[in-house]
Amino acid sequence: MDAPGPWQNAPRKTIVIFLMAVFSVFTALGFANDIINMGRQPIPRFCVSVLLSGLFAVMYASSGVYLRKKFWKAFLPLFALQALSMGLLSNWLPDAPRMLQMNADELGRLHGRLVFDGLAIIVTVTLGYVGFVHVSISEGRRHLKMRLEKASLESEMAAAREVQRVMVPEVFPQVIGYTIDSVYRPASEVGGDFFQVIPLKSGRTLVVIGDVSGKGLRAAMIVSMIVGTLRTVSGFTEEPAEILGELNRRLCGRIQDGFATCLVVRLEDGGKITLANAGHLPPYENGAEAALAGSLPLGMEENAAYAQTSLRMADGDGLVLLTDGIAEAQNEKHALLGFGAVERMLRDGATPRMLAESAQQHGQADDMTVIRVMRVA
Repeated sequence: MDAPGPWQNAPRKTIVIFLMAVFSVFTALGFANDIINMGRQPIPRFCVSVLLSGLFAVMYASSGVYLRKKFWKAFLPLFALQALSMGLLSNWLPDAPRMLQMNADELGRLHGRLVFDGLAIIVTVTLGYVGFVHVSISEGRRHLKMRLEKASLESEMAAAREVQRVMVPEVFPQVIGYTIDSVYRPASEVGGDFFQVIPLKSGRTLVVIGDVSGKGLRAAMIVSMIVGTLRTVSGFTEEPAEILGELNRRLCGRIQDGFATCLVVRLEDGGKITLANAGHLPPYENGAEAALAGSLPLGMEENAAYAQTSLRMADGDGLVLLTDGIAEAQNEKHALLGFGAVERMLRDGATPRMLAESAQQHGQADDMTVIRVMRVA
């Protein structure tokens, strides 16, 4: 498939000036032809010939720019049409007979017409040249600006990826009595999923997973704000519900036309875990969805309240946290992987990597994050 044509993003003003320049330059052919014929063309034919020379040149130029390597598909019909038009025009309005002798008046009229043709050639070629120079300079500036903007955007995206690399840890702190493994697969260069494993002053550990609406640089910046706030808030309260409440208050009014879901899990000694949810998918305990009360995502209502739930994990039990990109993986027929398939794979002992790879093979449409917390003796 051919790449987009060079005029696809060109300003309309530039296109118009370019075509006018082509028209101006090639109307000079009409005036040159009149000089060759020694001014014997009838005035109506002379005027139409000049206009047709410019118009057909514009059509040739347009077909060449838009069709590129396939320009011949338009060139051959246009050439045939031009030849036919000029031939019909010559038959309809033939040249005046060649004069072997001229009197002073006839010689003066011929001289005036040839002078007019010469001046017209100078004017039209000059106008065309000015038009081409204008287009060349303006397009050069536009492409330079686009390259600079692209370089700036790539630099910003690289910075965002670096920020996100810090926000999505690759190595977790050791948690006594638990093992934690994870998989993170962004759908684009910068995703909206995030997760954190945060050691607390009391010796307990927070495991946090979330999803910011949207993608790209904006989502990455919101993720960085959430993670920074998480680490700050967890310094003065270790209660998952209070952490979500404080996160929500700080995010309200700062996420324009967006929101974030978040699930906070506190790991404690003896297999006890405490959870609070803000509009995120409930976790799966041993392949079954944990029963959590419904709640609003972060950033939607300043006075939203969040409830806590406690569970007890025995040795060998597993708790899986994931984002909706797994269940909502969509194939080319728009069929979703679905929560039923996710539950079946988890009951069959699928690891986070196996779950993510199955979802990707089905068809990745969103970021995918899976965290598994296993209770060990």
